[in-house]
Amino acid sequence: MTGQAKIIDGKALADSIRENLRKEVSIMSENNGGFVPHLAIIQVGEREDSSVYVRMKQLAAAKAGMKFSHHKLPSTISQSELVSAVNALNDDFTVHGILVQLPLPDGLDEKAVTEAIDYKKDVDGFHSLNIGLLAKRDHEPHFEPCTPKGCLELLKHAGVDLNGKKAVVVGRSNIVGMPVSHMLQAENATVTVCHSRTQNLQEIVGTADVLVAAIGKANLIKGSWLKPGVVVIDVGTNAVPDATKKAGVRWVGDVEFETASLVASAITPVPGGVGPMTVAMLMHNTVLSAQRSLKGYKRPTEYLKLNLQTPVPSDIDIAMSQTLKPVKIVAEELGLLPAEYELYGPSKAKVGLSVLDRLKHRKDGNYVVITGITPTPLGEGKSTTCIGLVQSLGAEFKKTAFACVRQPSQGPTFGIKGGAAGGGYSQVIPMDEFNLHLTGDIHAVTAANNLLAAAIDARMFHESTTLNDETLFGRLVPAKKGVKKFSDVMLKRLAKLGIGKTDPDSLTLDEKKRFARLDIDPETITWQRVMDTNDRFLRKIMVGMGPQEKGYTRETGFDIAVASEVMAVLALTTDLKDMRERLGNMVVASNRAGEPVTADDIGIGGALTVLMKDAIKPNLMQTLEGTPVFVHAGPFANIAHGNSSIIADRIALKLAGSSVVDGDDAGYVVTEAGFGADIGMEKFFDIKCRTSGLVPDAVVLVATVKALKMHGGGPEVIAGKPISDVYSQENVELVEKGCANLAKHVQNARKFGIRVVVAVNKFSSDTPAETDTVLKAALAAGASAAVVTDHWALGGKGAVDLAKAVMQACEESKSEGGANFKFLYDLKTPIVQKIETIAREMYGADGIELSEAAKKKVEVYTAQGFGDLPICMAKTHLSLSHDPKLKGVPTGFTVPVRDIRASVGAGFLYPLLGEMQTMPGLPTRPCFYDVDLDPETGRVSGLF
Repeated sequence: MTGQAKIIDGKALADSIRENLRKEVSIMSENNGGFVPHLAIIQVGEREDSSVYVRMKQLAAAKAGMKFSHHKLPSTISQSELVSAVNALNDDFTVHGILVQLPLPDGLDEKAVTEAIDYKKDVDGFHSLNIGLLAKRDHEPHFEPCTPKGCLELLKHAGVDLNGKKAVVVGRSNIVGMPVSHMLQAENATVTVCHSRTQNLQEIVGTADVLVAAIGKANLIKGSWLKPGVVVIDVGTNAVPDATKKAGVRWVGDVEFETASLVASAITPVPGGVGPMTVAMLMHNTVLSAQRSLKGYKRPTEYLKLNLQTPVPSDIDIAMSQTLKPVKIVAEELGLLPAEYELYGPSKAKVGLSVLDRLKHRKDGNYVVITGITPTPLGEGKSTTCIGLVQSLGAEFKKTAFACVRQPSQGPTFGIKGGAAGGGYSQVIPMDEFNLHLTGDIHAVTAANNLLAAAIDARMFHESTTLNDETLFGRLVPAKKGVKKFSDVMLKRLAKLGIGKTDPDSLTLDEKKRFARLDIDPETITWQRVMDTNDRFLRKIMVGMGPQEKGYTRETGFDIAVASEVMAVLALTTDLKDMRERLGNMVVASNRAGEPVTADDIGIGGALTVLMKDAIKPNLMQTLEGTPVFVHAGPFANIAHGNSSIIADRIALKLAGSSVVDGDDAGYVVTEAGFGADIGMEKFFDIKCRTSGLVPDAVVLVATVKALKMHGGGPEVIAGKPISDVYSQENVELVEKGCANLAKHVQNARKFGIRVVVAVNKFSSDTPAETDTVLKAALAAGASAAVVTDHWALGGKGAVDLAKAVMQACEESKSEGGANFKFLYDLKTPIVQKIETIAREMYGADGIELSEAAKKKVEVYTAQGFGDLPICMAKTHLSLSHDPKLKGVPTGFTVPVRDIRASVGAGFLYPLLGEMQTMPGLPTRPCFYDVDLDPETGRVSGLF
């Protein structure tokens, strides 16, 4: 019977597995933009045996086409430093597997270090969570330990059916014995675990159909112990003296191979059996981890139930009655990693931009913009529709659906309009935090804006009171420890001036003068201070009235914080580097020679970026039904572009996207453009999409019967005053006439080549005859679909038809690949022609008329190199024209361009059409009368 046992060749199987992994990695990389699995090994100290093992793993990783990084740390490292190194790898999304090579030097706690490894990257499979899941029935660990996993693979390769077999495991170590016993049980084997204190070991071994030996004693188990036909997996690796070997030893297993092979049906050799499989399984686990990383670690989404009531309670009562999910859960449902978000309490979090790098291989989700017809002063429910739509897409259709909305200013919140969290059963929650400070982004904008305002006046003051150029230069570039040095931002100014020197002492007197004197013309200063409060008495102020200012006074004023160019920069920036450039490039004035003076000329661009470094991260919240919301940036919708941030949209599109690995349907990102389609939507396309490179799939145009009646000739609607009974009584004729405004907005959207879905935001007073009139008019105007929505009263259920229409429109758009999308004008078109194109195409104007001041600005901005910037029209939102009193679809009018200003950092020119208020005032009865706090519960009341 000699030589009857089949040799289970672990080396050959390991080579085969590595080759399959290499092919798998190659396909993974090809389909996902060069993505490759990455194994990181930490080695502490210089043990030669550890170095040998690490080199073996490095070679195996190379053969499998994987990335390998070896982190060698000194043996003197402290426990906390080592754990920090592990945590850094945990947070590195490019690392998929982490292994700490054992043993560690004396004084280091091996258990604490291995437990510090993220269990999702624990490719060795030794984390207590993975071991615990391995031991539980009906549970699977993230990773099975490599050696036990290799044992099972060898048994499967040998064709062993473990179902009902008697398996004996000799050895109970945490590395092999215990885990392999659990894995054998999971294959329905009857398992007996033996160890050094087991009595009758030979007798028990003799009962085994399958024997796994892992006790670390050379040739302990003899062939005479074995049942004929047993399958032997010998894990032992023991050195025994052998003078015939060069090293003086040879390696044997725990089973005496010579005698056992005469009895067993199959056996693994030592070496060449289990050993090679251990490393192969490590590679397999790393590839598995990389595949999971590609797919994302998404927690199953829990949608929140609505307690619908009739009549519908107040917004704040609805919001306060809902039990929120911890925002940490929302983040996990999206597949965000712990290092990718920062909690701001239980209900808000900031999401880092690194997620874009991790998910760059993913295809974007569907991109939808919400806009509206020309509104009444009360608004037509775009925000509510945006939230209702994503609640429906999520809770009703189980799609990943993001709302991306602007952060509201506290000015309207305490003024006339109230909050902007949506309304009824379609809201962002907690709505009080949403409408107030949130995470402080607007405060950061305020701080950055006002620091720059202070710097402008201070620089002018110091230049005017320091007449000697050498003295002024010396104060700007003081010697520190006897050495003068330019700061980085100063080097940028030198380059702008064409001075190719870096040593302050090498500049000529003329060069020092040119560098030090900005020579700002006070009459050209466009930069004002800001605050996030409606305060009409700060519109015009005089600064410099104190005696210390030595008579240097000038007239200036305050804008509301969201009107700051810093806010527009935040909304249009694409990353930190881009934000730094944009902030530094903001033009605040001209010098007396007519040249633009920027924030970087003043030397403040870097400081502004530091103030904004956290504000650049979008804020994660949730809707009443538990779907995710990004709240980020809040630029004014008339003088700025009125859209939430590009960064929020880009992150949401990746989180809602799909990949080759998961094959899931793409989700939806719904973002809102401020005011009507003539303003917010046009700027969304021509400014935001031009900057981001993103192509939307559908437009949702929100209309109300109330607004259409106004455009059809109904009585004037005035904020803060009772509305006429005409708006609560059926009047199909008024609606029909007003639909001309709806049709114009549909046609405007179609000019960009995008499908339009009209959503009629239903009010209780609307009649079927009125809404049917709107639906017919919308389709006749060219809308792809038109539906009535009742999301205010019903939440997501009230927007089911809208969700279906949007999904259909996106599907049709995706099939075309965005080929029909186009901008309204080419950037190379002269400034005046771009303005005229918008006026004619969007507003229906006969033409434009520039004031002398506007004509001068055209000349100045063209000469300064700003002629190729897009146009951001600053006009009233209450009419398609420049005149808020002209309702419906005005004709025969010419748009007056009073002035043109530049937001060079944000990246647009904004013509002023008529008088535009950048600092609102408070009405006779502001909203703050209703806002209060219950001192017992801390509950806010009165917000809406």
